[in-house]
Amino acid sequence: MAGQTMSSTIDFNDPMYLHPSDTPGVNLVTEQLIGNKNYSVWSQAMMIAFKANNKTGFIDGSCKKPDKNSPLLQQWERCDAIVLSWIMNTVSMELFNGIVYSTNAQYVWKDLKERFNKVNGSQIFSLHREIGSLVQGNMTISVYYTKLRQLWEEYASLVTLPSCGCATSKAYLEHDQQQKLLQFLMGLNDSYGGIRS
Repeated sequence: MAGQTMSSTIDFNDPMYLHPSDTPGVNLVTEQLIGNKNYSVWSQAMMIAFKANNKTGFIDGSCKKPDKNSPLLQQWERCDAIVLSWIMNTVSMELFNGIVYSTNAQYVWKDLKERFNKVNGSQIFSLHREIGSLVQGNMTISVYYTKLRQLWEEYASLVTLPSCGCATSKAYLEHDQQQKLLQFLMGLNDSYGGIRS
């Protein structure tokens, strides 16, 4: 009863608020983490889900664990356990076995990031080659563009682009957009030759 009373007094905008649907068995995303190969996509999907559930504070440390005498400690631990279970539900069995005894969602999140958020030249090369060789083929224009855009976004997550407001940065971003347009046009089927002209 005390847990229900505490939960009912927490504002629904508070990260420690648990909605009745916030249960340990929920799979927040369909992508299952298997390692370096899909860490970028998995972590991005998970962060979107954490934001939607107002639980990013348990991952980035902004929702601090209360003191041991705080009446909110039990609620914080409960929320952290829910977030930890959400992570465990979306990793492969091999990874699950390595984190099942963990007791802190932020620690597990950081550990997975350190282990799998490794950008190496071969990943960038492979992605760059895939972008350069993608053609429309049997795809509709919409599907082709969506696939190309997904590759661009994945590439951008691996390569840090200049983000200052200076003229050089703006010129580089314009050049990058021009390159993307050219990549898109080059991959179109010949029946769209008029568009390329």
